[in-house]
Amino acid sequence: MQYPIIVARDLYKSYSNTYAVQGISFDISRGEIFGLLGPNGAGKTTTISMLTGLIEPTSGTVRVDGDNIDQHARVMKVKLGLVPQELALYPTLTAFDNLVFFGRIYGLRGKQLSSRVDAVLSMVGLADRANDTIETFSGGMKRRINIAAGLVHEPEILFLDEPTVGVDPQSRNAIFESIETLNQAGLSILYTTHYMEEAERLCDRVAILDHGRIIAMDSPKEMIRSLGGGIIRMGLQSHIDIVLKRGREHPAVKAISPTNNDPMDNDQVDNELIIEPHHTQDALMALLEITNQLDTRITSLEVLEPNLETVFLRLTGKSLRD
Repeated sequence: MQYPIIVARDLYKSYSNTYAVQGISFDISRGEIFGLLGPNGAGKTTTISMLTGLIEPTSGTVRVDGDNIDQHARVMKVKLGLVPQELALYPTLTAFDNLVFFGRIYGLRGKQLSSRVDAVLSMVGLADRANDTIETFSGGMKRRINIAAGLVHEPEILFLDEPTVGVDPQSRNAIFESIETLNQAGLSILYTTHYMEEAERLCDRVAILDHGRIIAMDSPKEMIRSLGGGIIRMGLQSHIDIVLKRGREHPAVKAISPTNNDPMDNDQVDNELIIEPHHTQDALMALLEITNQLDTRITSLEVLEPNLETVFLRLTGKSLRD
């Protein structure tokens, strides 16, 4: 029987009286790129740390290839490749020597190790820089060597925790191409990011996290399709309750709600509405007519086309990087 490569069930992680992760469950199929999306502090890195055995969950279970990770930790970790947000490299060593060091940690030696290092350098497009020290590399090149370090022992699943943070567009594209090539060769990948356009390009399925919970999970295409005609984001000076009431009564408006619908979230904006229209132009004209009748000033207005960013905004009332 072939199991999903990762099965997470009802994962919780608390620190003192605060939960970083609250009841997360999902599977990752073999050969899948699975995205964990959410803003900083949503619980992405904590989730990866539990899935890779770096920290123990407060409760819940993680299975890798059918076995509990806590009961077979040493064997399971060989199947996992982790590329953390922070660079785990020695700047005064060459790219080749960095990868030899990480390969030896996993028991690789001799010709097998040398051959594997050459292979992963080629995978990330840096074979020609093998003998250059890491301190001479650009930020994007360091990120690519960081990915190579997670691949040197030939894991069955690679965990990439925001691998494009702080890199230039050219390096981002090189990283994307490496990920796509690895996946086409059969590697399973868990990819965390707070850039929705990356998930739309790379991921077969995504889970959106907010406040340590999964609030939606599906393919990017299905999530976007469910949104229909996009959304309207409107800030008002006053009379928000009346605009809410009259907007809900209008046939062009599918749904309307204030962004400040979570009293525990201090980042949300007062006097702002999120409108999901049946027809964007009709809903916009109706809302403008309502605000004119009330003689209230519109302080901000955005019409957002359907994409994962607008899905997140619709679900949480805020942009991913607010």
